[in-house]
Amino acid sequence: MELKVNLRSCPLAPTPRRASLLIEVLREDLGLTGTHQGCDTAQCGACTVLMNGRAVKACNVLAAQAEGSEIETVEGLAQGDVLHPLQLAFSRHHALQCGFCTPGMLMRAKAMLAEGVPAETEAVARALSGNICRCTGYEGIVAAICEWLAAEREGQAQHA
Repeated sequence: MELKVNLRSCPLAPTPRRASLLIEVLREDLGLTGTHQGCDTAQCGACTVLMNGRAVKACNVLAAQAEGSEIETVEGLAQGDVLHPLQLAFSRHHALQCGFCTPGMLMRAKAMLAEGVPAETEAVARALSGNICRCTGYEGIVAAICEWLAAEREGQAQHA
């Protein structure tokens, strides 16, 4: 079996006794521990990754279902020591406290751009409804995502 994770091919040895979840493969087999395992019931969103550009909850996807897919985890956002603009927006808006939900929030936010979610508070809050934060109250998270979405769309318009 092979996955493409963060633009890197990752061959995986089959495990006949275990129907591995994508979250297990990412964390245990590939050592990508930025994707957090929260509820195991696809309710909290801490395990959100992108699969072929769409946000999915890795605790609810079998690794076999992801075979041949392009997976992006939070580790794929930054380029070396240079943070992704979305990560910088989270920092500017103090959009994290404990940080447990942050990787899933970042990946869900990245998917919002492709989904066409408007850079508006209510629309972003609705789009985040499957991701739970127990610390921040969401204001900083929503503000950071709105800022980033607006900047990305402005940049795309300038390059069109």
